[in-house]
Amino acid sequence: MGSNIRTPWLEVGYAIFSNAGPPGLKIEVLAREVGKSKSSFYHCFTGMDIFIDELLDFHVLKSNDIFHRIKQCNNLMPDVFEVLFEHKEDAFFNRQLRINRHVENYKSCFEKAHKPIEDALLEFWPVEIGLEDKPHLARMILNLTVENFYLRLTEETFTETGLRSYLDEIKAIAKEI
Repeated sequence: MGSNIRTPWLEVGYAIFSNAGPPGLKIEVLAREVGKSKSSFYHCFTGMDIFIDELLDFHVLKSNDIFHRIKQCNNLMPDVFEVLFEHKEDAFFNRQLRINRHVENYKSCFEKAHKPIEDALLEFWPVEIGLEDKPHLARMILNLTVENFYLRLTEETFTETGLRSYLDEIKAIAKEI
């Protein structure tokens, strides 16, 4: 995740990116939030491009932790939902990656971070939506669900009620299939 001197920068950058996306990443803002000078930023990263590359690597590492947590779950609700709630900031980081997927390194990062989590979710997903006999179709629906999830994701929708309601919508669609 980077050396100790870089970690505070990455953690602050992660929070900013999660909330404001790429436009929020400004060296002045990062320095103010970390409580260091801009020259300290340049000492650690030499420039914003290097910082963003390390921030994306930081996200992939954090997503790997989420993958391992989901692999330990016994069911989608409440186990996986609890993991999602514990990693809210990561969900909003993914949202920003998805919104900005026209930028190749954001698209690539999303794919690297999300693919293992998608595979772990497929342990529960086909049964949860009633398509255990059609795993290929269940995967396709999961991909559409994830895409739509990130488009809908807000502070107001990222609640237990919001997620349950969304899952109920997906189950209704799968049942009609």
